[in-house]
Amino acid sequence: MLLLLNHYSKGKCAWFLLLLSTVIFESIALYFQHGLGLAPCTLCIYQRCALLGIFFASVIGFTAPNNIMLRVIAILVWLFSAFKGFNLATFQAQLQFEPKLGDTCSINVQFPSWLSLNEWFPGMFNAYGTCAEKQWSFLTIEMSQWMIIIFACYLIVGLAVLISQLFSSNKKAI
Repeated sequence: MLLLLNHYSKGKCAWFLLLLSTVIFESIALYFQHGLGLAPCTLCIYQRCALLGIFFASVIGFTAPNNIMLRVIAILVWLFSAFKGFNLATFQAQLQFEPKLGDTCSINVQFPSWLSLNEWFPGMFNAYGTCAEKQWSFLTIEMSQWMIIIFACYLIVGLAVLISQLFSSNKKAI
């Protein structure tokens, strides 16, 4: 299996599928916000940023899948973003289901001054919801719990792809 993952990581198809999955999840988030009127909270916006990190990792991997250096950088960005997203989603679920006394969520997003995404793209990066509010569920699983599952899947697959880089595949990738 690791040889197969190594083989696919050297082709554009797998990186395109990763890119496509992030575009789909970002589109769903924007539909929830603008189509269904669900207010995103600060943690939701930060999770969007984590998904964008995975998106940029997939772009790096897609542009040069045969370059081992760029491929490993893409995988590391993917893993870092998935890990951050998983932590954010876990914290949001904790706020919703088992809040501790000191747990709070900032009202406004805080980006660096040189990257004011909430000012440049307010329709995508401006938070006006409450982190502890349960707004949507599917199959009795809340949105924050779905995000834990999504980021855990990204993390597991990313780790497997990283480990697979230790194995050599001589086949030509697609």
